[in-house]
Amino acid sequence: MGRFLRHVAIIMDGNGRWAQMRGLPRWEGHKRGVEKVKEIIRTAQKLNVEVLTFYAFSIENWQRPKQEVDIIMALLKNHLKKEIQNFIFQGVRFKMIGNREMVPSDILEVIEETESATTYCKSLITQFAISYSGRDEIIRAVKKAMKQNIKAEQLDEKLFNSLLDTANIPDPDLIIRTSGEQRLSNFLIWQSAYSEFYFTQTLWPDFTDEEFTEAILDFQKRQRRFGKVNEFTRT
Repeated sequence: MGRFLRHVAIIMDGNGRWAQMRGLPRWEGHKRGVEKVKEIIRTAQKLNVEVLTFYAFSIENWQRPKQEVDIIMALLKNHLKKEIQNFIFQGVRFKMIGNREMVPSDILEVIEETESATTYCKSLITQFAISYSGRDEIIRAVKKAMKQNIKAEQLDEKLFNSLLDTANIPDPDLIIRTSGEQRLSNFLIWQSAYSEFYFTQTLWPDFTDEEFTEAILDFQKRQRRFGKVNEFTRT
C-alpha cells in the first residue's frame, strides 16, 4: 500500500438522514449502516490495514429517543451474535472501547463474549467505540492513575496511553468522516493528535469499498512530518 498505514478510524455518520431521504424509518438507515461495516471490514483486510475503529455509539447518543436507542442496541446485539463465527473464521479480533458501566447488561454480555472468543485473532483488530466519549475516556484514565497511586513525576505520554481504552493500539493514521460534517465529535481526541483526516459528503450507508480505498490512496499522497522538517524539502 505504499506509505505505511496501520490504523484507520471511521466516524460513521448519516444513517438517519439516509433513511429519511428515502421516506424510511431511521432504523432502516442504522440497519443498512451495520451491513456497510461488514463490507468495510472485508476491504480493510484486503488492504492489509492492522486496526479499524468504528465510532458506533457515543455517550451523547444515549440522549436520543428511547425507541431509536433500543433499536440500535438490538442491531448491535444481533450483529455480534451473527458475526462472531465469521470474525473467528476471518481472523478478526473484536474490541470495545467506551464506558462499559453505561451499557445495558445483556448487550455488554454479548460484547464481552465476542471479545473473549476473538482474543487470539490476528488478521485485523476492529475496535467499536460504544458508549464512547473522548473526554470521558481521558477522565477515566486519570481516575485509574489516581487509584494506582501513580505519582505526577511518573506520568508521561507512554504511561498515560496505557491507561486509555486503546492501550497497546497504535494511534489512528487516518480518520474518515462521512455525511459532510467536519469535526471529531468527541472521538479519539487524545489519539488523533497527528491523525490525517478525510471528509466526504457521502452518507455512511452509501460509502463504498472504492471510496474507502480512495481515502487511503489520498492519505498516501500526504507528507506526515509530526512537527519536523522533511529532509527532502529542507532549504
